[in-house]
Amino acid sequence: MSNRTASITRNTKETQIALTLDLDGTGKGAVKTGVGFFDHMLDLLARHSLVDLKVEAKGDLHIDAHHTVEDVGIVLGQALEKALADKRGIYRYGWAIVPMDESLAQVAIDLSGRPAFVFNVPFKREAIGTFPAELIEEFFKAIATTAKMNLHITVPYGTNNHHIAEAIFKAVAKALRQAVSLDPRNSEVPSTKGSL
Repeated sequence: MSNRTASITRNTKETQIALTLDLDGTGKGAVKTGVGFFDHMLDLLARHSLVDLKVEAKGDLHIDAHHTVEDVGIVLGQALEKALADKRGIYRYGWAIVPMDESLAQVAIDLSGRPAFVFNVPFKREAIGTFPAELIEEFFKAIATTAKMNLHITVPYGTNNHHIAEAIFKAVAKALRQAVSLDPRNSEVPSTKGSL
């Protein structure tokens, strides 16, 4: 199996992002986006997916965090697609149900080569501290689009916004870990079409 890593940079008038990932890592996160809560969530994503993730982002935070969060999602999705290459030998599908105290997140992933995104999450307030809760949807939508994956996120219940967000990031991480893992019983592309 080839080296399943990717490094992507993105420079616009709004953000400058450098991201590196290793699908066969140990969950090391080195994240600096200038958005504290987002850094915390990305560290969770790395730790629980066992993907090594390094992110350095500078954005127009004097406006708000929207461009930074969305553009990190775009770059992370691009890196996932590049590191997966032809997707030969992966499980392809991943799913997880993760509790965080009173909240529960359900996530399903298909690394199908087709972008589709469902986000059924009832946040209780508009912000988590100073972080706009709506940016979580924007982040994962960007990943699903650029990684060309099906990503379904549902939170059937929860009352604390921080717990809801943390459950989502952990569930995505666990589902991603399963989907990108190598299947010891199948070294081929996991599709009847022969490609993904």
